This record gives sequence, structure tokens and C-alpha cells, in this order.
Amino acid sequence: MDVILHIGAHRSASTSFQAYLRANTAALEGQGLCFWGPRRTRSGLFAGIIPQNGSPRLERQARLAKGRIALSLDRTALKGMRHLIVTDENMIGAPRRNLRDTVLYRGAGERMARFAAAFGGRITRVVLSIRAFDHYWPSTLAYGVARGHALPDPAVLEAISMQTRSWRDLITDLHCALPGVELLVLPHETYGGVPERRLEIMTAGKVQAPRYEHRFWLNRAPDMEALRGCLALRGEDPARLGPEQGRYDPFSPEQRVRLRELYQDDLFWLAAGADGLATLMTENTRRQTGFSPQRGTLARGQDNDQQEGRVA
Repeated sequence: MDVILHIGAHRSASTSFQAYLRANTAALEGQGLCFWGPRRTRSGLFAGIIPQNGSPRLERQARLAKGRIALSLDRTALKGMRHLIVTDENMIGAPRRNLRDTVLYRGAGERMARFAAAFGGRITRVVLSIRAFDHYWPSTLAYGVARGHALPDPAVLEAISMQTRSWRDLITDLHCALPGVELLVLPHETYGGVPERRLEIMTAGKVQAPRYEHRFWLNRAPDMEALRGCLALRGEDPARLGPEQGRYDPFSPEQRVRLRELYQDDLFWLAAGADGLATLMTENTRRQTGFSPQRGTLARGQDNDQQEGRVA
């Protein structure tokens, strides 16, 4: 049985993808595919894998978690399932930690090494969705403010825009934590709205994904109007957000440029082969748009004269 970990990242339509899988459970199980989402993984299945502050008997908790997962894997295989997708973006960390550290998923390598041990070497493939930083960080900040975090001050915004830890660093950490495991990288800009393509890629084309059905857009970042409402409900002045409407984006133009450049560096590295650590997935849009006609001769000359002579 293929065991496929979908580890997010956050703010890259992970919740929408999980809802798509849940809505199509019967059709997918009929093809031998089962999934574990946050409703299962966060209800005790993963307890003990990541040590909590003050938790006693850490080694015993890790052994119990490994045993729970092994038993669940065996039961899933006995049901005739050939593919298992485990999708939980919190495996690599939490957005609040990113905001507190102003760094992208610090400690993700250590966390994933613990998950690798908990799955007992049975992981077939890991799938990571990435997103442009000039959209990822504003979305994360908006989500955080809506959940009670303070509005970011200029120092925090500057620290985020200046930090150099990128998806490349996270991918390198994942490779070290999961040696020999296939790692696929899916840009959110390409795959965020097409959960069926994400599913087909995750299963290496072995599952026929339901198309154009049960597409969701869930857990969206709140816009400016929604954030003003959140501030008002907790007794803060909504005017602190300014008069702007639409998407929340507190970064300056210069900061946005730095964030975009960092993401472009990641894409160039991935497109060049990612040092053999991961595979960047892309779509062949040529099949959808058709082929352009071959460009004709742009200048008259000897060849043109010969062609006209033959026609005459």
C-alpha cells in the first residue's frame, strides 16, 4: 500500500483539498484509496509524535504513537486499500510559530524525522504545496489577526521580508528527514484550484479523480472588511487598518519585491532539478490551448525569390 503524506503547506488550499477528498470518499474508496485528514490525525492518532513541553515519558509516548499508526495502517491495508493519503499541514509546524519566529517553518526537519520514525519506514511519497511569499505571508498574517494575534508592527514586517529561509531550505530539511522518500512540489498558483489534479499527481495517475465536482474554497484569508470586524469585536480600533479594501497586504512595495524575488529563486532552483532533492510538478497547458501555427518567413530575399519562382 502506498502511503502518501500531504504536508501542506498552510495557506495553500489544504483545507479545500481535504474537503474534496471527504466529499468523494465513496468514489475514491471504490478505487482503493483511503485518506486520513485532520479530523483523524488530530484526534489522538498523532499524539506523542511531537513532544510537548512538560510531557513525561517521551520515548514511551513515541512508541505508543508508532504502534497506533502501524495498527491503523495494517487495518487500512486489510480493507483492500492500495493508496493512503495522510493530509495534515500541521505536520511541518504551525502558522503561529512562523509568525512568532518571523521565519518559515523552523524545526520542520526535526518534526518530519519524528513522523518518519512513527510511520516505521512505510512512507512512499511526500507532497508539499508551495506559494508565492508575497501572498503566503499576508494570508498567514490575516489569518493570525482573525484568530487573535496583534496587527504586525513595521519591525515584524521588515523582519519577515528580510528573512532568507525559503521553500528551498524547507525542502532540504525534508530530504534530510526522509532520505529515499520521493518528494513532489506543487505550486499553489497552478494547483490550488484543481484538487483532482493534485490527487492524480499524488497517486502517480493510478486513481481516476472525480472532476469538476465538490470543488471548495475553504478557510480563505479574511479581507480588510472582515478584519475590521474582528478588531471591533475585541475592542480595538478598526481604523488602524487604514481605508483600503480587498485583500490584506501590510507590506510595502519594496518588501513585496523582496518576497517575490525569494520565491522566484525557489522556482528557478526547482526547475533546474532541485539538486536531485525534489521534483517540481508543472502542467502542460499546450494540450489545452492548442499549437500555434509555424511562423512564416519574415523577410524577403533569395529564399523568397526561389519560392515565388516555383509557384510561378
